Amino acid sequence: MSAISSIIKRELQSYFATPIAYVFIVIFLIMSGVFGFYFGNLYERGQADLTPFFNFHPWLYLFLVPAVAMRLWSEERNSGNIELLMTLPVNKMDWVMGKFFAAWIFIGLALLLTFPMIISINYLGNPDNGLIIASYFGSFLLAGGFLAIGSCISAATKNQVIAFILTVVVCFLFLLSGFPMVLNFFKVFMPQVLVDAIASTSFLTHFDSITKGVLNLGDIVYFGLVITLWLYATSLVIDMKKAD
Repeated sequence: MSAISSIIKRELQSYFATPIAYVFIVIFLIMSGVFGFYFGNLYERGQADLTPFFNFHPWLYLFLVPAVAMRLWSEERNSGNIELLMTLPVNKMDWVMGKFFAAWIFIGLALLLTFPMIISINYLGNPDNGLIIASYFGSFLLAGGFLAIGSCISAATKNQVIAFILTVVVCFLFLLSGFPMVLNFFKVFMPQVLVDAIASTSFLTHFDSITKGVLNLGDIVYFGLVITLWLYATSLVIDMKKAD
């Protein structure tokens, strides 16, 4: 744990050593506000909740999280630093977890900075703050799922742009599998059991369940498994790419 903590500290310092972190946070906050208040018609709805705000999170993360994830390993491989990292007396999985958790904490910080939304909605009415907290938790888990996928893909290529594009595509597929239009298409020729199985692989299905205030253990376990499996895949990819 001490090794992972040191890596997290190192990575977080590297984020804030350049303007990239601040630019990301500003863009995230502006887009969250625009989508939540303007496109989500927060005022026009006449309801004191943050449902429109959280409804747009999967689509915000679809582009913003890959932008964070693309540099996790691609930058190290492109600069040749990955060979040095692997020779240090630190377990490879510690590097994978340390880099992932640093990026996840960074995204969590950006999410935390949207707290004025909570203050605003409480000023305007009497929202269910328990539901809002559950939605924030679900949003954080969703970001973690996207980030774990991005970590694996970043380890597979030296090119950050390619890592970004591939991560967007894979994450979109994970969202798409729970989209009503897609599920209705499969319902035409598939039994409901298989349709439910497809829906169960979707980030959108599990995220929507949490944002409705239903903290189902299955949804939490799902995101935990997705993160674990993709981080394990990251370590395997790093081994495979050692010769590159």
